[in-house]
Amino acid sequence: MDKLPVDYHTAERLHTGPDEVTVVATCEQTGGALFAIQIRMPPGGGPPVMHRHDPGEVYYVTSGEFTFYVGGADDPDRRRVTAGTGAVVPLVGGTPHTVRNESDRDAVAFVVHAPGAPMEGFLRAVAALDGEPGMDDVLAVAARSGIELLGPIPDDSPQCDAAVTRPTVEGVFNR
Repeated sequence: MDKLPVDYHTAERLHTGPDEVTVVATCEQTGGALFAIQIRMPPGGGPPVMHRHDPGEVYYVTSGEFTFYVGGADDPDRRRVTAGTGAVVPLVGGTPHTVRNESDRDAVAFVVHAPGAPMEGFLRAVAALDGEPGMDDVLAVAARSGIELLGPIPDDSPQCDAAVTRPTVEGVFNR
């Protein structure tokens, strides 16, 4: 990587709907191994549908609170988990999931995708769409990026017994 340390004030910013993505490390800079970002999600932000993709992800929540929905609609182990500041949330590639901000203030996380190319391609393509992208546009970009959109978030996902609110790498999201 040729630009250490990253200057967040001058780093590239992408907008995907209401969410702001600050690019920390590109696939080009990491030899394709990683795509690292900081995501700032306002209340109500995040992907509105369940999805899955081959890259794994690790979220480190630096501010606010994210809600993770994990598992498909027919999965008896599907769950809803709230992750607050300091939480580390690993997601294995191929896991049906989505992440939302269901709180009343901005949420911020440092996120690493590995390998990075599918997610970097998807985020850049969505950010390049003019105006408010329609679902057909997002579906086309997702298909080109290897991301499968699975449908609405199950409204009956059980809340996990304990919210993830402290630094942890417990692997609660391993499938």
